[in-house]
Amino acid sequence: MTAPAQSVTTAAQAGTGGILLWVVLPYLSLAVFVLGHIWRYRYDKFGWTTRSSELYENRLLRIGSPLFHFGILIVLLGHVMGLIVPESWTAAAGIGESAYHVVAVGLGTVAGVCTLGGLAILVYRRRTVGPVFSATTRNDKAMYVSLTATIVLGLAATIDANIVGAGYNYRETISPWFRSIFYVQPDPDLMSGAPLLYQLHAVSALLLFAFWPFTRLVHVLTAPLGYLTRPYIVYRSRDTQLGARSPRQGWERVG
Repeated sequence: MTAPAQSVTTAAQAGTGGILLWVVLPYLSLAVFVLGHIWRYRYDKFGWTTRSSELYENRLLRIGSPLFHFGILIVLLGHVMGLIVPESWTAAAGIGESAYHVVAVGLGTVAGVCTLGGLAILVYRRRTVGPVFSATTRNDKAMYVSLTATIVLGLAATIDANIVGAGYNYRETISPWFRSIFYVQPDPDLMSGAPLLYQLHAVSALLLFAFWPFTRLVHVLTAPLGYLTRPYIVYRSRDTQLGARSPRQGWERVG
């Protein structure tokens, strides 16, 4: 008795390459992401910053930064919803697959375009504004390339499969594979059958997460909790008189 052709094809697609991409690479990326942040926090606290360039130019920054950050926040929430929450849970909550698909694709496409547009403005600003470009390191350039590639591939996968194509339900393949990584029971066959653009998007995301701890992206994990307990900042007046009150008669400022 022979195995079904589809099962044989899926197993063949996984192979050694599938194991390296969908088993080894995810765990390697996760380990570098976690240990890299620990190392960075211990040995490079002063470098844990976005290296803000707002003082050099703020007109383009006021447009590109909110557009990018709000867009990427929606994209992140969409990924959390789609990858972590099982399809059975949304069905039990009364959200059908058709309704979920329309909202996810529509909102995800708009958020992806906003994210990519904001990133394009920020890259253009960094390249055309002299002081900002001078403060850009090779690490920053590599980070922008990696981040742009991940966003472009994700947007292209969504448009190609769900707008141009007949539709693809990634929650039946990619989402179970993603969760299986954390169950320590990775199933590479699930990803081997996914469309190529989705595979490229996943690989680029894994590489980006491995690179993350060594870039300015570490500021994403920073919360300004110190502002709640820091002492008051003392401001000194530059007025001709001392303090906010008029000096008493008989006492004049010396020097």
